[in-house]
Amino acid sequence: MRKIFCLILISFAIANTTNAQAPSIGRVYGKITDSLGQPLGDITAIILKSVVTDTVAKKKKMVLLKGMDTKANGEFNFEDLPVGAPLVLRVSSSGYKTQDLSFRIIPGNSSSPYGSMPTFDKDLGTVKLSPDIKTLGTVVVTSSTPTMKLELDKKVFNVEKNIVSAGGTGLDVMRNVPSVNVDIDGNVTLRGATPTIFVDGRPTTLSLDQIPADAIESVEVMTNPSAKYDASGGGAGILNIILKKNRKKGYNGNISGGIDSHGAPNALAGFNIRQGKVNLSANGMYNGINSKTTGTTDRYTFLTDTTRLQQQDQNQNKGHFMFGQIGIDYFASNKTTISGSYIKVHGEFKPTDISQIQTDSLNGFENPTSYSTRYSDNDRVFDVNGAQLGLKHLFANDGRQLTVDGSYFGVKAHTSALYTTDYYTAQPGSPIDFITQQQTLATAAPEFFTAQTDYTDPLTRNIKLEAGLRASIQKLSNNNNTYSIDKNGEATLDSLGTTDYSSTSRVYAAYINVTSSIGKFSYALGLRAESSGYTGDILNTGQKFSNNYPLSLFPSIFLSQKLGHDQELQLSATRKVNRPGFFQLIPYTDYSDTLNITRGNPNLIPEFTESFELSYIKTFPHNNTLLISAYYKYTDDLITRFQDSGVNPIGKPILINTYENANDAYTVGAELTTTDNITNWWDISFNVNVYNSKINTDNLNQPSQPALWSMFGKLNSNFKLPGGLTLQLTAIYQSKTNLPVNQNSNQFGPPGSTTQSASQGYIKPFWGIDAAVKKTFLKNNAASLTLSMTDIFRTRWSDQYSQSNYFQQEYNRLKDPQLVRLVFAYRFGKMDLNLFKRKDMHNQGMGDAGSSLQ
Repeated sequence: MRKIFCLILISFAIANTTNAQAPSIGRVYGKITDSLGQPLGDITAIILKSVVTDTVAKKKKMVLLKGMDTKANGEFNFEDLPVGAPLVLRVSSSGYKTQDLSFRIIPGNSSSPYGSMPTFDKDLGTVKLSPDIKTLGTVVVTSSTPTMKLELDKKVFNVEKNIVSAGGTGLDVMRNVPSVNVDIDGNVTLRGATPTIFVDGRPTTLSLDQIPADAIESVEVMTNPSAKYDASGGGAGILNIILKKNRKKGYNGNISGGIDSHGAPNALAGFNIRQGKVNLSANGMYNGINSKTTGTTDRYTFLTDTTRLQQQDQNQNKGHFMFGQIGIDYFASNKTTISGSYIKVHGEFKPTDISQIQTDSLNGFENPTSYSTRYSDNDRVFDVNGAQLGLKHLFANDGRQLTVDGSYFGVKAHTSALYTTDYYTAQPGSPIDFITQQQTLATAAPEFFTAQTDYTDPLTRNIKLEAGLRASIQKLSNNNNTYSIDKNGEATLDSLGTTDYSSTSRVYAAYINVTSSIGKFSYALGLRAESSGYTGDILNTGQKFSNNYPLSLFPSIFLSQKLGHDQELQLSATRKVNRPGFFQLIPYTDYSDTLNITRGNPNLIPEFTESFELSYIKTFPHNNTLLISAYYKYTDDLITRFQDSGVNPIGKPILINTYENANDAYTVGAELTTTDNITNWWDISFNVNVYNSKINTDNLNQPSQPALWSMFGKLNSNFKLPGGLTLQLTAIYQSKTNLPVNQNSNQFGPPGSTTQSASQGYIKPFWGIDAAVKKTFLKNNAASLTLSMTDIFRTRWSDQYSQSNYFQQEYNRLKDPQLVRLVFAYRFGKMDLNLFKRKDMHNQGMGDAGSSLQ
């Protein structure tokens, strides 16, 4: 999967190579012939490292990086070369004159199914020889990846150095990524909105808690993607998760195992081997889960009667999931790579919940207070299958390439839930008055199909054309049956608690993007066209729904000006769309959970967002960086959760959770992100986002919530201590902020939220601190032991307030505070050194490795 390799490469540092070692991620290839153009096989080819200053002799000299023999057809291919540094290809063989060819590997752009990515390939073309011989000795070069790399269009977070998340899941990783906030339920927001989640640049059915943290290489945060990326999902941005994979020759691998303070184990094993034209990688992980949550709810309901519900909850979720991944790359030639991969996830969970409920009637009835205890026992099983296949071809002229990709992700999930409620005439503990039981059986099977082709062509030295086509099909099926169980254990199907539906949504897209530069000024102009529609059936009622949205255009403009002294300004403007999901649209009332009755709204229309962002980036010595951004987003017809009143079939007043289009909404803010290598043993990264947001709900016959200024901050600090110790501290702070909207976008079925409306509530301030310490040992620090604790001071409460004309609610919970995790890891491997053993270079009079570079 050449494209996955390119995505991983993004996480390496490129900036300021004069102050830090250049990252070794480049590739150079070509062909050796004689003067008549006949290919020469078994020719010695070596790469000399960039010139270094000899402070004693006051001259420049070279050191050896790589060596190999050409193939029978004369082709050569070197990988893991430093980017941006001056290099020399030296080619020699008995009977031919040694030839030196100087070059640099300068990052270019290549297309992917989801936009432009840097490419680090250099084609040296055909090199013709005449006689003479020299050779050099061997030098080993290493480079390290910074914790975070800042770019104007994205932030790339290197997960490998994030020791707090060791043994956890993708949610633990996101808690340490700049600009990203994760709430107690695992809902992820980016600048206050729910982003689109990609895995290796593709849409996925995987949720973040189904991806082990140790399987993640890096995370790309894109706050304002260009027209080359999906317009769907609104203007909330993209989080692209890059899974681990490498293509170094030889074999290497790693194993790890650990356990947390709740008794949940975790384990990982990974292996990679490359020989000749084939690269094979495999990873397997196991994560146990034993999470614990406590919470309270205090809700007033204003219908025919005024009631107050006070509820105390204790939740425990036991289970595990297993993650497996296998990938293969076939390097058909220096210019063509064919890649494929397969992902398998299996999970089993048993959530249980005990709720103590007191309901008070405030209208002075004879029996104003009732008590009950509700027991919820669930069994959930899911299986995920994903496959990807891709081809990348490089043409003869530098930078011209074609990629073709296809991917599939599918889930099969089964849920069984038993709700038992004991009713009392007095406090719980007194004799039980009566018992009710309800059972829910549900299955869901979402599927994603994606096909994409991209073409890149440098039309001139300063102008590049990128174009692509994409088709995406999403299929959903859901069957949910609710049964009432009598005192004899007989189950009766409840027609009001039954949902059985299937839907298919389609998005077809094409884009074109032109980039160019004039001196220090550069620009990118893009246009994306998308056509979409859906069909759906409610199988238990026979209702059918369909809609075809008209062709929509989504332009993007990116302007950049280099200011000198490693400074740059960028201005971007984009347009995005968020289309309502099928479950948000169907006019079916779901009574399966009496505490959360839901109904779709067939009158919903897509929301469109215009986003503008102005950014400034400054690179200081030692790879210290500063990124300052100001942004503004305006959304028409925002889709928001809304609470309405109604009457159930037996005439009882109820509250119904549904969706509405608000008039509009806006968010304006400024964000600062900085990385600072303070000393060689201490580095920090800091991110703070100050924003103002408002949702205009005047069209919904209710007052709009006042505009609210909010702040979100995150600090990561890493200390390298003596004795192979590393200490990491992570702190976050979230001020009072509006409730986010549309957090169920990745949920395949009815929303499982509590009673609330995003346009009518807020989250109270909270903060938290995590810490971890890591000890490395054995030869080459091959082994490590990591001890971590999350929410050290038990302060990461989720405290939410919401209201409408029909209710007023305060809802708070605390999940897994002071969770301790211990993880042991060991890595192993053997690189291919035979290239330097095939010939005794010094005995062949190959010369001095310190000879002067002419």
